[in-house]
Amino acid sequence: MSFENWAAFAAASSILLVIPGPTILLVVSYALGQGWRTALPMAVGVALGDFTAMTLSMLGIGALLAASATVFTVLKVIGAGYLIYLGIKLFRAGGALKAEPRTDVVSAARMMAHAWLVTALNPKSITFFVAFLPQFLDRHADFWTQMLIFETTFLTLAFANAFGYALVASRARAIVRNPKAIRIFNRTGGTLLVGAGIATVAMRSGS
Repeated sequence: MSFENWAAFAAASSILLVIPGPTILLVVSYALGQGWRTALPMAVGVALGDFTAMTLSMLGIGALLAASATVFTVLKVIGAGYLIYLGIKLFRAGGALKAEPRTDVVSAARMMAHAWLVTALNPKSITFFVAFLPQFLDRHADFWTQMLIFETTFLTLAFANAFGYALVASRARAIVRNPKAIRIFNRTGGTLLVGAGIATVAMRSGS
């Protein structure tokens, strides 16, 4: 795997991770209700959930990679279309971040388990990984090495992202409740996602 390919994966992952989804809404809800103490258990739970979903997805992709180059190529094209769809949906999402404070006091272990369940058992997580990861896999490189590098990178970024969201929500609550800031955030992220999808299609057409 080239450094450029890894850097592209890390950059794209960072963009995708900061987009608020069910997991981030849960993180923000706990942080709004119970403060900064939720940051570490929630971040650990999110990372474990992503590890579960990503590993299952990678194993499925590995089977497709071994079975048929054509199927793998089709999956990459479908994945690019999915990124464009996510981008358009995010761009049109407006300025609402629907996260209500959770005031029920629970242990750190229960918070971590809750974050793991929401992240790992969300069908969209596995669908997303199946669509996203093939864009960066090299069919001619060792699959298991790539799996290790991609998972380590993504899980590190996922942990940092969830931890950061929890701290921001607990310390700067006005930001996560500001419709204008959320709208700008959503439109910027949506535009980047659409651009990533189009770039992938263009690369496939030119190859």
